[in-house]
Amino acid sequence: MSGERLISARGPRPMGGERPLRAAAAAMESVALVAPVTALEFVGDLLLAAAGGCVATGAADGGVRLWWPRDGEAPVAVALGAPQRARAVRLAGPGRVLVLGETGGLVAYEVVSGRWEPLLPAEAVGPGAVLATTPLPGADPDGDALCAVGSAAGRLAVLALGQPAHVAHARLFEGTMHGLSWAARPVGTPGDTAVLLASGPGGELLWLDVGQRPGRAPWLRLAGRLALPPCKQRWLTCAALLPRDGLLCGDRRGSLLLFHCCSAPGMESPGPAACPDGTDCASETEMSFLEQKETLPLEEPLSVLFGLHGKTGVTSVTCHGGYVYSTGRDGCYRQLRVRAGQLEVLRKRRPCKGLQWVEELRFATGGDLLVLGFHSDSFVVWSSRAGEALHRVPCGGGHRSWSYSGECAAEAFAYVKQGDVMLYRGARQPGEQHVLLPSLHGRHITCVRRLGAVHPPGRPAVDVFVTGSEDTTARVLALDERSRSALPVTTLDDHISSVRALALAGPAQPRADGFSTLLFSAGGRAQIECYRLLLSGDPDAESTVACEVTHVASHRLDEYWDRMKNRHKLIKMDPETRYMSLSVVPVPDTEQLPPPCLFLAAACSDASVRVFGLLEATRQLVLVAESFHHQRCVLKVEAFLHGDDGGTRSCYLCSAATDGILAFWDITAALAEATAALHGTEGALQLQAGCPRAAARPAPPPVALGAPLLTVPAHSCGVNSLHVRPAPGGRVLVASGSDDGSIHVCLLEAARHVTGVRALRPDLLLSASVDQRLTLWRLGPRGLQPLSSAFFHVPDLAELDCWEAEARGELHYCGVLCGQGLEVLRCPAAAAAVPRPHTLLCATVPAGDCCGEPSSGSAGSPEGTSACGAPQAEGEEAPEALSCSSFSVVAGPSCSPCAAPAVQRPGPHAPFS
Repeated sequence: MSGERLISARGPRPMGGERPLRAAAAAMESVALVAPVTALEFVGDLLLAAAGGCVATGAADGGVRLWWPRDGEAPVAVALGAPQRARAVRLAGPGRVLVLGETGGLVAYEVVSGRWEPLLPAEAVGPGAVLATTPLPGADPDGDALCAVGSAAGRLAVLALGQPAHVAHARLFEGTMHGLSWAARPVGTPGDTAVLLASGPGGELLWLDVGQRPGRAPWLRLAGRLALPPCKQRWLTCAALLPRDGLLCGDRRGSLLLFHCCSAPGMESPGPAACPDGTDCASETEMSFLEQKETLPLEEPLSVLFGLHGKTGVTSVTCHGGYVYSTGRDGCYRQLRVRAGQLEVLRKRRPCKGLQWVEELRFATGGDLLVLGFHSDSFVVWSSRAGEALHRVPCGGGHRSWSYSGECAAEAFAYVKQGDVMLYRGARQPGEQHVLLPSLHGRHITCVRRLGAVHPPGRPAVDVFVTGSEDTTARVLALDERSRSALPVTTLDDHISSVRALALAGPAQPRADGFSTLLFSAGGRAQIECYRLLLSGDPDAESTVACEVTHVASHRLDEYWDRMKNRHKLIKMDPETRYMSLSVVPVPDTEQLPPPCLFLAAACSDASVRVFGLLEATRQLVLVAESFHHQRCVLKVEAFLHGDDGGTRSCYLCSAATDGILAFWDITAALAEATAALHGTEGALQLQAGCPRAAARPAPPPVALGAPLLTVPAHSCGVNSLHVRPAPGGRVLVASGSDDGSIHVCLLEAARHVTGVRALRPDLLLSASVDQRLTLWRLGPRGLQPLSSAFFHVPDLAELDCWEAEARGELHYCGVLCGQGLEVLRCPAAAAAVPRPHTLLCATVPAGDCCGEPSSGSAGSPEGTSACGAPQAEGEEAPEALSCSSFSVVAGPSCSPCAAPAVQRPGPHAPFS
């Protein structure tokens, strides 16, 4: 609050080959983290003193980055002049290109010598062949490799590129071989054999173990026989071995399949035949597995995710960090895990906008995730950490044979164009940019919620927040109190429009290493997403927090409309409906509402209040009740329990619209009816989830909420903030803030539009207004009395959230504000009468009120009085009876915007004035 530097970051060290920056630039520190960053100033040539110069940029996302231009001209693709028309191309390291001709011949191009070398004659393979390569087990990625070629006649040829004269031939199928895939082993897994999977007619899949023998042809062993699920395009596209005895496969239909690891000892193929002169004739003799494979059982997959990546196919599967990742031509990659022999999808992610085809994921050293794919007609290597394309090669698109190699200092990309082979090759260069300050959000932050605190081993506790923004993402952030920085933990990017509301399902569930919570996010295009977040301490992570995200369910109104019956008799809902607010309904444990029941209330821009039911077991979010009572945009909604002390409590809902009216609903009966309907259809939904190809069964129609019990004209215009808190005596305290400058607890006319209000205790209230003023109120027998106020630094306040926390054995009230930035404050609960707020995080530019910055020379309010001059009522107890219209306090003339006394901006340890 005092304008001190709350977050700083040092500039990067010079890259190799650059002249060192001048001493003053080497010691450069960035200014405090601000959002948005609108300009950067340069003092002389301190920032541009390196060879070639560098450019610093700041953007509306709050990030600051340094950029270095790349040296030299960009490499271009050159034609290699293949000896025959190319059908397929593969790179065996950056210096060797394998080309399979349309007639079946296999040749290799050596980049160093610039010569073509024949490997297999055309008559040995024939037309319509398929090609697959893999590094030898235990060899360098750019070293020796195994090459497999399958023909349209069902024949297989395998050779090691280090000894191409020795080739193993085998007959696998009577018909066409549709595909060959080498199953990648997990990193660090020992083994001297490679696994080759061959797809034949009728969905038959053969598992072959392949090993190299010095001076002889590779040996083959038939280890298993698998069956792919029935579909039109029934062949394999990729495969990977799991760390714990399993085989994961992806097929052309877009499905993921999990098989048990095959093991068939004693099935090794017979040795090479002996020629009359005693030499090895393995390259001349063909083995046949046609009879041998009939003795093996045809194994079905243990788990199938049918059509997970759509009809365009799965492009790659890989294992990393205990999880499974798959990519597809749908522009997304998915994170999965194997639990009890079944595949479970955790989340779906789209690496960047415009990347329609994701081919492969590569986990680089340093924690960066490289995404290989196609953007329009260009091949792109995308860095998830830097958020930029490291390489871009115009090649005409991915519907052609291509191959990329980037495991060592040199990078290469080869592709087929008009029957010839084009090669793009260049040396790997250091990154173009260095992040000085990481970005928060690209646009306005609309909502924030505190998830909880994580205790990393050997580290102090870390508070974790989640923020939503108009940039269509929600981010999980870790607040480091020592460095006063907010570090990104993970990003939720499933929304197609802005994220306007967040809600948490009750308190976090503690675990041995952290906690688990259920998060709802909603916003534009009538979209709701539900996630299960598992947070734990991770000392190796930059934020010291690890977050496992499981996507539980999603819901969109237009999808619900398409499944409705007799929809021609109804009015179609607005496809541009926005969810303005969310609230998880606290359901009492009664016989009327048997567990597990979890309901979510939503305020909608199409004048409706909707209630959704979550079936976490089937991952379904179902619309169960709705009402259009308000007849105008509903801005806020809050659910709560109310009843006699020790007696039965009922579920109530409070909604507020743009006309300033608060409506109170008793939704207990509606929830009971919806629960019965959901339990009646849950078995059908589970059956549908277990059989993904079954016809979709519509959910039960929503229940009408009916008329509200009570409506209160609390404000003259829209309600921006609403909070409900239980009060003593079985009562409920409802506080609301509006554009008309009033707080209704009682009705208080404030000096500015009230955009945030929270009840800290039944007798203590905190409000925030658009003039960036934070005010603490006490509710006593005489009504609301202002205790103190202070200025916060976040302009265009969107939301305020508060919680209680214990620090150094003392109870504190903590608050987080979001808008054009993020700010976290804390003050001791014992000093609530004269609080001393301490800013933990400030991510915004200080801004004054409409009357200008408060005068630094003006004195604060006298001790024992509030900012408005009202005496502070110390020791007053909470009132025994409350109602929404029992008390009303109107601010006097001294509380007007221009007549208010000047208030000093307190420092980090100064009291509110």
